[in-house]
This record gives sequence, structure tokens and C-alpha cells, in this order.
Amino acid sequence: MAVPGALSPRESRASLYWRLTRMHKPIGILLLLWPTLWAVWIAADGRPAPYLLFAFVAGTVLMRAAGCAINDWADRDFDRHVLRTRDRPLTAGKLHAWEAVMVFVVLSLLSLLLILPFNGLTFALAFVGAFLAGSYPFTKRFLAIPQAYLGVAFGFGIPMAFAATLGELPAVAWVMLLANVFWAIAYDTEYAMVDRDDDLKIGIRTSAITFGRFDVAAVMVCYAITLALLAVAGAIAGRGVWYAAGLIVAAGMAIHHGWLIRDRSRDGCFRAFNLNNWLGAAVFVGLALDYALA
Repeated sequence: MAVPGALSPRESRASLYWRLTRMHKPIGILLLLWPTLWAVWIAADGRPAPYLLFAFVAGTVLMRAAGCAINDWADRDFDRHVLRTRDRPLTAGKLHAWEAVMVFVVLSLLSLLLILPFNGLTFALAFVGAFLAGSYPFTKRFLAIPQAYLGVAFGFGIPMAFAATLGELPAVAWVMLLANVFWAIAYDTEYAMVDRDDDLKIGIRTSAITFGRFDVAAVMVCYAITLALLAVAGAIAGRGVWYAAGLIVAAGMAIHHGWLIRDRSRDGCFRAFNLNNWLGAAVFVGLALDYALA
């Protein structure tokens, strides 16, 4: 293994931090951003204040980057045994372990600064969100479906958006958060199917392993529950035909994902995972149009 901190001629500290925080792979940002934007739009009745929108978009980017850093720190001894992750900067010995922790702390604090203008409930929820982001990597050691925990962590912008806008957490916020849990189980099971053989060897627990030969069926059931819960959320929020159209488009995409993962090929599963960005976008576009054209 390389000596920690040793750089190749073409690498800089900045580029290593960029890779550590997965800024070169924006799919993770988008999977956090779409549910947050769903919540911002519903909480603000389709007219979010400029700073509210800025704070939650920027906070999503920062906390996803922070989560990647702490994930790599927690998994640094596992990642070297997985083909897809063995070249990550921390695992490859190009960064010190303390640097990943430092990045997590700094980015979390920057994210916290963004919500200072909001109310105390939002501030309190931010600490819960930071705890969820920091603790998620360790759940893969003992939870049968750590993707459910990931769904709460990835979706915690939902209750925070309602808290910042309304000063309370209405029922629709919890329905949307639950929808995000099932969506995360669906797309991250697709992702985990790519690494299943490696994860079995090193003892990591994932939903792909837990579901076993029922993995494809479980993914499709989770997509169905996600869309059903989003329909319930839309009904609570009084949304109409354009929102319903967005859900129908998203359902068509979910069916396509089922086709891609049917034979459990690494390429098909990874492609399906990445295409979840468009599923989340379809729901948001339908929601935004529903408010704009109401």
C-alpha cells in the first residue's frame, strides 16, 4: 500500500478531497436533492423563498460530501477488498484517516451555518441529520437492511424543509420520508447487487444479500410502495393531474429498472441505480408543474 499522503505527479490534495467526497459522481447528490426539493415545494406551497431554496440545495451538496468522507473512513478496511472501491483515496493510502474525519466535520459545520436563519426546530433536526449521516456506515455491520437507515439519512432534508418553512412537522412530511426510505431500499439494493459477491466475502450486510433470490421482486415492491406513498402525500397536499402524471412517468421508469436488473448483471444493476436520478426528477417536474399551472 502507498504511504499515506504520498501523491503521484498528477494528483493534488484538492483532487484527492474531490474524489473522497465523490464530487466527480453527482448521482449521490441528486438522489438526496430530489426528495428535498419535493418537500421544499410542498412546504412552501410551490413558492419557496430564494434563501430557503439556496440553503437546502447547498446543504444537500455539503452533507452528501460529508457523508461520503465519513463512509470512506468507516469502510477503509473493507473497501480494499472490493473491486469498485479499492482505488478510493483513503483506501489506496493517498489520504490519512484523520483527513476524512476532518472533511466530515468541516463540511457538517458549513452545512449547519446555512440553517442559522431558521427556527430552533430546524436547528435541532440538523443535529439529528448529522448523526444519521455519520452513523450510517456502521449500520452495514449489523442491520439486515441498512438501506432503510440510509433512506432516513438521505431523506432527512424532508422534515427539515417542513420545519424551516412551517415551524412544524405535518403528517405529509412523515409520509414523504417513509416514501424515501422505500425508494432508497429500491435503488441502493440495485447498487448493492453490483457488490454482492465482494460483500459476502468480507461480511458486510446489505439488502441484496438479505433479499437473496427475491432481490428483484423486493426492489419492484419497494418502488410500488414508494409511488403509493408519494400519491398519498400528493393527496394530503391537494395536488392534481400534473403531479399524478409525474408519478405515472416515474412508475414507467421503475418498470424499466426491473427489466434492467432482471438477470442481475453488474452493468444492468449499476445502470438501473444511476437512472433513479430521472425517476426523482420526474416526480419533481410533475409537482412543480402542478403548482405552477394550478
